[in-house]
Amino acid sequence: MKKDQLITRRRALIAGAAVLGAAGVAGTARVLTAGQAAESARSLPLSGPQASGALKPSAYRLQPLAGYGPPPQSAQLRTLVRDEPFMRVSGRGRTMVLTFDDGPDPHYTPEILRTLHEYDVHAMFFVCGVMAADNKDLLGEMADDGHIVGNHTWSHPLLTKLSRSAIRSEMERTSEVIDDACGEPPTWFRAPYGEWNRAVYQIGAELGMEPLSWTIDTLDWSRPGTRAIVGTVQKQAAPGVVVLQHDAGGDRSQSVQALRTYLPRLLNAGYRITVPHRKYA
Repeated sequence: MKKDQLITRRRALIAGAAVLGAAGVAGTARVLTAGQAAESARSLPLSGPQASGALKPSAYRLQPLAGYGPPPQSAQLRTLVRDEPFMRVSGRGRTMVLTFDDGPDPHYTPEILRTLHEYDVHAMFFVCGVMAADNKDLLGEMADDGHIVGNHTWSHPLLTKLSRSAIRSEMERTSEVIDDACGEPPTWFRAPYGEWNRAVYQIGAELGMEPLSWTIDTLDWSRPGTRAIVGTVQKQAAPGVVVLQHDAGGDRSQSVQALRTYLPRLLNAGYRITVPHRKYA
């Protein structure tokens, strides 16, 4: 074979080997990518209904909040459809959550905010849209102070008696007001009167919200007296409890005074007042 033919053949063999090598690398890349994807899928939380049976409503616990604000958009996943509301929190030592419903009220809510600010604690406010729409400045103050602003429907109806479209309207309109005032939509909601059904859980989840109930009902709406409200909180105080009070819906002067009385006592007794961490799943 002539020298120039040998050179030509050698070049052809080298080129063929290069093509085969590139194909092998590509094939390996595909295998690695598929394996990594499978591993990522296993590490992601699964969407779907929360498992039930072993847990009771009072066993639903949340971790205390480590930082304010939602995670980056890429970290937000579809909210689970619960079949029970959260009722307690988990945390180190004596952790409690204070919640206030039906506001904001321009007369009573500022007093509650001042007391919370004085003792440097954070709470949750479940607001009604009809009140929030006229007091967006108070919603902004809540958010600026690190409190959580939750959805308590527009007009405080019994949701279990409404159609799905009416339930959605009650929740959606309120979420829009909160989003406009606070810069982000609410991630928690509470059904009026503590009445829930499957439609309420589903629509709440579709709007990106988790359901939160309560452990201690102070019955402050009935105006039992400041001493009675304080006594209820102090007697039932325990790690993980969620306290229900109201900052609107009537004369809430007793609620305001009760907070001023029992809050320093709880703190002196070693309780840590916090807000729950939203589990994005």
